[in-house]
Amino acid sequence: MANSANQEEKSENDLSEVVLNTFRWMILARTFEDRISNIYRSGKIFGGVYVGKGQEAFSASMAINLVKGQDIYSPLIRDMAGRAAFGEPLVDAARTYLGSSNGPTKGRDGNVHRGYPREGMPTMISHLGAMISVVSGILFARRIKGTINNSVGATSIGDGATSTGAFHEALNLAAVEKLPLIVSIANNQFAYSTPTSKQFACNELVDKAIGYGVNGISVDGTDLVDCIQGFRECIEKARSGGGPQIVIGNLLRLSGHGEHDDAPYISEEMKKSKLGLDCLNKSGKRILDEGWCSQSDIDDMFKNAKFTFPFQTPMSKEEYYYRSIFESHFPSETAAKTVPSVPSVACSTPIALEWDKSFKDMNDPSGRSVSNVHLDSY
Repeated sequence: MANSANQEEKSENDLSEVVLNTFRWMILARTFEDRISNIYRSGKIFGGVYVGKGQEAFSASMAINLVKGQDIYSPLIRDMAGRAAFGEPLVDAARTYLGSSNGPTKGRDGNVHRGYPREGMPTMISHLGAMISVVSGILFARRIKGTINNSVGATSIGDGATSTGAFHEALNLAAVEKLPLIVSIANNQFAYSTPTSKQFACNELVDKAIGYGVNGISVDGTDLVDCIQGFRECIEKARSGGGPQIVIGNLLRLSGHGEHDDAPYISEEMKKSKLGLDCLNKSGKRILDEGWCSQSDIDDMFKNAKFTFPFQTPMSKEEYYYRSIFESHFPSETAAKTVPSVPSVACSTPIALEWDKSFKDMNDPSGRSVSNVHLDSY
C-alpha cells in the first residue's frame, strides 16, 4: 500500500510540474501574440497574423510531450504555444512577422512559414492537411534508413483540413504503414467561417478515425490537464508501435480566422458555451484549486517582463511602466534597442551614479527617492 501511495504521489508531482511548465508557455504565447496583434493593427505588419487565442492549452500540450532532437513536430498557424514549448526562439517569430532579414525566412515571409528542419520542425506549408504527408514522408524515410528508432512525428491541423484530399491520402498511407504519427486536430467549430455542421456528417469528428483503422480520442481543448494526459497517452501508443493516433481538441477559436477578421459568424451563445471558455483562465483556476502553485506565482508568470519585453528588459516596476507607454507608440525591436535598460537615478547615466556611493545600488528613473538631493547640496 505504501509503494502504491508513493507512486501516486510521484505521478501527481510529475503532472503538476508538466502542467505548470506548459502553462508558462501558454502565457508566453498569449502575451506575444497580443503584442503582435497590436503591431498588426497599427499597420506595422504587412503579412497576415493568425493567433491561437483559446487554443494554447491544446497546442502546447502536444509539443510538451514530444522529445526535441528525436521527434518531429510540424505546427500550424495557431501553434505559437506549441512552437515555444518545442523550443522555437521567440525572437525568430518576432523577426518573421516584422520582415527582418535576421529572421529565419530572411524577411521573405511575414507570416508563419518558418521552420527548423534540422531540429525536427519542418517548414510549414499553408495548404490544409499538406503537412501530414510531409511528416509521414520523414517517418517513412527514417524507417527505410533504419534511423526511426523510438521517434514519433506529430502535426497540427484544423477541423477544415479533415475535408481535404491531402488529409485522406496522407492518413490512409500512414495507417496502412502503421507509422508512429500523431495528428492533432483543433476542432474550433469553424473552417474560416464554415461551421462544422456544413463540413462533415458524422456525429463527432473523432468518428473519422474509425474509417482509417486508427486510434482516435477527443479531449476538452479548454482543459489543460485533459489535453496533456490525452496527448501523453496517444504519443506513448504511437511510440510503442500502435500506429497513427488522432487527437481531437474540442474548443472555440476566441478570435477571427485572422486579425483581419472580426468573426461576426460566431454567435454570442457559442461564445458563452463551454467551448468558449478561455483555456488560460480555466487552467489558472485548476492550478490554484489543486494547490500546484499560489495566486502570486501565477501573477508573477503574467507579469514576467522578460517575456513581454525580450529586448532591453526593464529593471524596475517604474521603468516597466515607462517602457509600456513607449512600446504603445513605437512597437518594434529596432525602437526597443534605443531604450537603454540600465540603473538610473533621476534619468542619470550609469557613469553619473559613480559620483555618489548612495546611488550605486539604486534604480529610480524619476528620482523620487532622492527628491531632496538639490536642497541638501546647498
